[in-house]
Amino acid sequence: QVQLVESGGGLVQAGGSLRLSCAASGRTVSSYAMGWFRQAPGKDREFVSAISRSGTNTYYAESVKGRFTISRDNAKNTVYLQMNSLKPEDTAVYYCAADLTVRSRATVDSAEYDYWGQGTQVTVSS
Repeated sequence: QVQLVESGGGLVQAGGSLRLSCAASGRTVSSYAMGWFRQAPGKDREFVSAISRSGTNTYYAESVKGRFTISRDNAKNTVYLQMNSLKPEDTAVYYCAADLTVRSRATVDSAEYDYWGQGTQVTVSS
């Protein structure tokens, strides 16, 4: 079993930055690829970013490319999402997720992730 806990959300002004953290327990974080998703009020959950088990390969939704950076520290069983140049449309609850299936590339399909955190709220004011 894998337990995930997100933290680092909050209220920031447009153009500001936040760093989200996702701490994993129950398994070493190196055992699975990790993804970040977000869900705004009244919207479907959407893919934001993903990172391979080694951290070598990263993937980003077009809407956040160039602004967000995903990284991982396997020794600390933690995955991060550095969010810069935040926009009001980034406002959402952000969730981290673990994918235990070995794949050639990260999946953007939320249904293929096995474990989810409780979410952390990010609000960007204009």
